[in-house]
Amino acid sequence: MSRSARLLDLIQALRRHRRPVTAAELAAELGVSIRTVYRDIGTLAGQGVPVEGEAGLGYVLRPGFMLPPLMFGDDEIEALVLGLRWVAQRGDGPLGLAAQNAAAKIMAVLPADLKALAEDSGLLPVSLQPSVAEPRDLTEIRRAIRTERKLRIAYTDGQGRASDRVIWPFALAFFERIRMVAAWCETRQAFRHFRTDRIVEVAVADERYPRRRHALLADWRAEMKAAQSDVAKSGKVP
Repeated sequence: MSRSARLLDLIQALRRHRRPVTAAELAAELGVSIRTVYRDIGTLAGQGVPVEGEAGLGYVLRPGFMLPPLMFGDDEIEALVLGLRWVAQRGDGPLGLAAQNAAAKIMAVLPADLKALAEDSGLLPVSLQPSVAEPRDLTEIRRAIRTERKLRIAYTDGQGRASDRVIWPFALAFFERIRMVAAWCETRQAFRHFRTDRIVEVAVADERYPRRRHALLADWRAEMKAAQSDVAKSGKVP
């Protein structure tokens, strides 16, 4: 475990205890030696963390202390790096660039040991499917989802049939080779899914859709769950 991660774990352990806790108890909880606990408490105090107490009596973290916003544990660092690497490879152009920028910003403020862990992480996103160039910029679609705006789209389905739709987009799914917009379709008055590579034209409307995105997402999830349950009960493979 890196030193930064160990210090973070110690802070979290102190936060879990409202009453003074001894170094021996902390050592047992964290899986380190008592000497290491004494040394780390001294380090925290030297960095301005309000730890009160003394050896033999116990230690307590003064209420109101807030952790720095970019203190991560080892597993959290690896999760962030893996996720950002995947988005950099599989997101649309602007989103992939944003992932690279986010990674650079995080690297710039990490302590040296955590920065080394992030740079040398052995977790790599691997796909057996070759990446496919997205035929359109998804920025407008992502903006419509974020701002809860209606989308006007010209769409061609798998059979080559064209249609004009007004949809309420609430999610954008990134599969191995395709991107899929989940939306409420005003034409069908039902939830529908639209492949982005089949959207011929798209325009973000000024009008917001009348429901909140999280409510649409909850209803969609319930409908998908019910459909999966029906399939399981029937024993048929979809």
